[in-house]
Order: sequence, then structure tokens, then C-alpha cells
Amino acid sequence: MRQDVVDLHRFYAGSLGQAARRLIRRRLRVMWSDVRGMRVLGFGYATPYLRPFMGEAERVLAFMPGQQGCVPWPAGDPNHVALTEETMLPLPDSSVDRILLVHLVEHSDSMRRLMRECWRVLTPNGRIVVVTPNRSSLWSWSENTPFGFGHPYSVSQLQNLMRENMFLPVQHSRALFLPPTQSRFLLRWSQAFENIGSRLFKAFAGVSIVEAGKQLYASTGTPARKRRLVHIPVTVPPLRPADGNHSTGNHSSGNHADIACETALTCAEPLPANPKS
Repeated sequence: MRQDVVDLHRFYAGSLGQAARRLIRRRLRVMWSDVRGMRVLGFGYATPYLRPFMGEAERVLAFMPGQQGCVPWPAGDPNHVALTEETMLPLPDSSVDRILLVHLVEHSDSMRRLMRECWRVLTPNGRIVVVTPNRSSLWSWSENTPFGFGHPYSVSQLQNLMRENMFLPVQHSRALFLPPTQSRFLLRWSQAFENIGSRLFKAFAGVSIVEAGKQLYASTGTPARKRRLVHIPVTVPPLRPADGNHSTGNHSSGNHADIACETALTCAEPLPANPKS
């Protein structure tokens, strides 16, 4: 089940959503510390995490899938959002330097085609970051947040997904170690949860984050097995004498191999020339 844009917008407007946005932003900013002069694309519902790149990147775009819906962004400024299909991005080849996928991969029904489109529009030296719910976290079990819907991924599963779709993972991270609660007391300690969890309880992070580069070379295939010649003995039956004599003679007393050789030599002899008329 995919949440629509109204539910996503409502979550990030609340206190828990604001805490999640702040904590995930910090992880993303470590990965993308400098995007000056680059073109950045957010796909899914990535607008809560694109704001830090607005004043730095050459251009920031936000695409939202049709099944989810879209809202204008940023508020009070020219719109940067477009509604599009997951498998048909309205961009030319190698046109963006950074791609951020949030609230998208875990809901996709056309994963291979989605990743292929991202590969197509990404520049050769570009980077893609995927954020998904973590399989072993409390967040993936709580339907009070958008991270409780869709198919969750561990970091290793996300890395395998990238490799299977022509991307090469380069680094990974985790975020959201605080419980998915609206408690103001616990939310005040969100950074403390993050610091302790990132050191001692990595497996219980709320989200898995993987960054990958575009793989431009073909993977090495499985080498073909060398064929081996197998000797299969063939038994040649004895020849019947032309005169109908079945008595034992040179042909019947000799072995089959000699008979085969004699037959081959006989067949190889040239035919006599026709006599002149």
C-alpha cells in the first residue's frame, strides 16, 4: 500500500516528521557535501530533503509518481515539482548529476524499469542515493509513519538491488534510531538516540541509505566450460563373402578392425577406366 501525497505532507508537518527530516538530512549531507554546479533530482517524495541543496546546486528538480500525487514545492517560490511515471522520466540521457530516491523504491511495482530510467538520466560520474525503511526496525512495523508501508530493505539487500541494476555501491549509512513515537520527551533526545544507535545498534536503524555510482562496464560472465572429446568405440560387423561361402577364411578369421581397414581401402581404390568402344 502506497501513501498518497496528503498523508506524506501531513507526516512531515508534524513533530515526528520534522525530527526524521532533520536526522536523515544530516546523513545525506555527509554523502553529498558539495553539489555546486550540479543538477539534483529528487524522486518519490524527496522534497523534505532537497532544501539544503537549493542554494548550492545549479538546478534542483522534484519528480513525484502519478500513483502518489504531487504538491507544489517550495512554498512561496517558483515550482520545482513535476508529476511523472516511474518508468518514463521526462529527461534526456545523462542529464542529472545526483538522484535521491525517497518513499519510492519500497513501493515500486516496476523496479527494474525504474532503476533503468535512473541509470539512463544519470551522468557517467553521477551518484544515486536510495532511502528505504529498514527491515529490522520498529519504523518498518509502525503504520503511524510513511516508513511503515511498502517493502523494507536491509543495507545488504539494498546494495544487492543496486548491483543487479547496473549501479556500483560506494557507501552506505543508517538513520532514525529513535522510536517512532510522538512523545515530546523522546523527541527532545532524538540526537542522543542517533549517536548511541549509530555506534551500538546499527541493525535497528529506521532507514537504510545506500549511495551508488553508475556502472558503465559489463559484468564478467560465467566462463564457458571446455568441451572434452570422449572416445566411443564402434564395433564393425563382419562382412559376408560375396560368393556366399560361410566357411572360415581370411575374412572370418581376421579381427573386425582389419576388415574395416580392408573395406576402406577397397572403397578408396579408383574405378577402372571405361574401355574404348
